[in-house]
Amino acid sequence: MTMNKENILAALAHVKHPALSTDIVKAGMVGDIAIDGVHVAFTLTFPKANDPLISSIDKACRKAILYYVQPDAEIDITHAFAQAPAPEEDPLHIRHIIAVASGKGGVGKSTVAANIAIGLRLAGYRVGLLDADIYGPSMPMMLHATGGLTARQDERGKEWIIPMETYGIKMLSIGFFVPAGQAVVWRGPMATTALKQLIHQGDWSELDFLILDMPPGTGDIHITLVNELKLSGAVIVSTPQAVALADVMKGIDLFRNPSVNVPILGLVENMAWFTPAELPDHRYYIFGKEGCRKIAEAQGIPLLAQIPVVQSICEGGDEGTPAALDPESTTGRIFADLAKKIAAAVETPAAES
Repeated sequence: MTMNKENILAALAHVKHPALSTDIVKAGMVGDIAIDGVHVAFTLTFPKANDPLISSIDKACRKAILYYVQPDAEIDITHAFAQAPAPEEDPLHIRHIIAVASGKGGVGKSTVAANIAIGLRLAGYRVGLLDADIYGPSMPMMLHATGGLTARQDERGKEWIIPMETYGIKMLSIGFFVPAGQAVVWRGPMATTALKQLIHQGDWSELDFLILDMPPGTGDIHITLVNELKLSGAVIVSTPQAVALADVMKGIDLFRNPSVNVPILGLVENMAWFTPAELPDHRYYIFGKEGCRKIAEAQGIPLLAQIPVVQSICEGGDEGTPAALDPESTTGRIFADLAKKIAAAVETPAAES
């Protein structure tokens, strides 16, 4: 097929920008098309300089031209931006950033992160919560944060995302940008770019603590966070199961890696035992007994808390009312004590991994 402007536009019409709900041609993003033999050059104009989809749309444009028009085409794409980038990044005014991590999924990491944030807020601290679990955001449900986000522009024209405020906590999550029930089908670079945007464009104001609900495992998101932010420490959550404890060591190794070097404040053993309501003095160790304590002692890491399996914790997460909101309850006291231990560990310069 001979390359001409019409063929190029027809091919690029197959490329959609998810945030604009239309293809890039109809969105007016394609311009300045120049063709010379098998060489084609054009400009893509993005709404903002920090658009997280720049790289993926670039690749999609190249694939479309090679597939629909010319398989050996030489493609040169120039970027333009409808909104110029801000002249400089504003620094984060956050005293302590705490990562809540887990070696594997399903251990209750997000539940613990939400309750730590509540516990710190009830202790009088200014608290933010970043749901960094890009592929499984759960904080909007756990903190009953509903409605749409708003934004503002400062005097330089930089756009800021205003966090949702719930229970006195400022919170941002990728879950606010994705319809409920829809999978986040993003490759690593797209996910990390979106996360950077939440970090640096979040209107966090001044905080004492920013709690990061990390995705499970060790991967791109973790590397991005430790590179982008100066973490005060990490809390690792696990259950007593052998399969979960095996992955705890990977989390410990990640934060102790010389290139990361983030202090591990301690371990939290979730689902430590089950106590039936009708038998409050009984403990059933259905997932194993004292697994996290043994690892903590072997690795020289504090065991910050052991949290039992309690129906109210699960119900509170589903209903958006975390257990820590009731500091007089048994679990409320556990989370309040956990929050105080975390605060004490980072407020004292002697905190070590």
